Amino acid sequence: MKCITDDGRILYGDLPKGTVCAQKIPVEGALTVMSSSHNKETTSSVKTSSFKCDGRTHCSQMTSCEEATFFLRNCPNVKMDGNNDGVPCEKQWCK
Repeated sequence: MKCITDDGRILYGDLPKGTVCAQKIPVEGALTVMSSSHNKETTSSVKTSSFKCDGRTHCSQMTSCEEATFFLRNCPNVKMDGNNDGVPCEKQWCK
């Protein structure tokens, strides 16, 4: 389960006691758990980005290479890197 709090934090799995979710979204597939130091870096970079995970998963739904790269690095269940080289949407945006 994905929990989005009122202040915009996104949490997965077991939630800290007292956490209130403004929105709950079922998540398909596996998630990779990162160390807390990595999570802090990711959270700070996400807050400064103009993009947000909103359920889009395909290159046809993106408008730029920068946007596709953000989704690949930060959002679950995306289908934008067919050859798994870390570069999304190579035929459409990131040539």
